[in-house]
Amino acid sequence: MDVNVLLSAPMFAGMDDAEARALVATMKPVELSRGNVLFHEGEAGDRLYIIGEGKIKLGRSSTDGRENLLALLGPGDMFGELTLFSPGPRTATATSVSESVVYELSHRALVEWIRPRPAVAAHLLAALAIRLRRTNESLADLVFADVPGRVAKSLLDLAQRFGERTEDGIRVAHDLTQEELAQLVGASRETVNKALADFAARGWIRREGRAVVLIDFERLERRAR
Repeated sequence: MDVNVLLSAPMFAGMDDAEARALVATMKPVELSRGNVLFHEGEAGDRLYIIGEGKIKLGRSSTDGRENLLALLGPGDMFGELTLFSPGPRTATATSVSESVVYELSHRALVEWIRPRPAVAAHLLAALAIRLRRTNESLADLVFADVPGRVAKSLLDLAQRFGERTEDGIRVAHDLTQEELAQLVGASRETVNKALADFAARGWIRREGRAVVLIDFERLERRAR
């Protein structure tokens, strides 16, 4: 495991390298297979997690059983920190969508760690602010953007975070099922698949199972506006 992946998490920003590595050494690795649930919505939370390998999805369920995918997170991303500032039940279910390794840190240990280091708390709050901003943007998109526009924007966001450049474009191995991708966009699977098929027919993307190759970034960016 490359410790630099963990050190890229917001909570370590600006921290002395030796101190950061000492904190990482106290964190417990948890290995997850695809489909494993790390914690459920509503459970009491007392752990913060940083992803070392793989991808984790955060989702919520409605009373009628419908699911909503809030975020797809990858290496270096942090989650579970909300209960540090607002103790209470988990607000989402965390599920692995690929073979993953996450590193957990108890909130008690983290509080003891950041008490003499207020800059660390500031970085954690900044990370929460970024997540809140993304949530606000997603809500605005649901109100003002049509489904193809939201699909284009989601593809561009996934490419920025998980994309790998190839001869044809940017390949994004998102590891999501068609239903999960639709949940991320906030639309029905049929409507999202129709948009993806249209993008493919226009030559903007190429679909490869649980991956997609983005070929024409300019067209996708224009469609996402």
